[in-house]
Amino acid sequence: MGIENYLAFLITATLFVMTPGIDTMFVLNKSIGQGRKSGVYATLGINAGVLTHALIGALGLSVLIAKSAIAFTLIKYIGAVYLIYLGFIKLKTKKDLLANVSIDNKKPKAKNDFWTGFLTNTLNPKVALFFLAFFPQFINPEEIQNPVPFVLLGLTFAIIGIVWYISLTILASMFYERIINNPNIGSRLNKCSGVVFILMGLKIGST
Repeated sequence: MGIENYLAFLITATLFVMTPGIDTMFVLNKSIGQGRKSGVYATLGINAGVLTHALIGALGLSVLIAKSAIAFTLIKYIGAVYLIYLGFIKLKTKKDLLANVSIDNKKPKAKNDFWTGFLTNTLNPKVALFFLAFFPQFINPEEIQNPVPFVLLGLTFAIIGIVWYISLTILASMFYERIINNPNIGSRLNKCSGVVFILMGLKIGST
């Protein structure tokens, strides 16, 4: 399928998804404040946005590579620098994003949460930048103009997100107090993912 180092992609993508951020807070808010159904719809909306980014990124990357022979090398090093940058940012982050989760007692239709999650993710330029920097590192250079590997990686990323956020939705009501009152959970995830991103960036830049 033109994909390389798929296991490394699975590990890194899982850590990225699990790192507390806007999507995590959104799903927790919906799950705790409005119930599991809202959390599931929010999860599906967020990952529909992921697939949108993957499709747009695949088509855009194909056009870019087709126009320039050195574009792949340029993207490779930009991606390496960006991953290292993300790693250092996560290592330096001291605040626990999970502490910012608040309960929303308003209960609109759960289906509205799908579109809110979809728009929140789709309109986030950081997600698009991450995909364009991250995904090409796991695509065979000979297949870089083929949008299929990029879309497959996007689909994998979305599946990881669905599994994680639905699990979070189910467990949120059971372990909410423990999660929110433990400031070490979010910071540990940040540091762990930060180290992985730096190592991945160094590996990509040296090959």
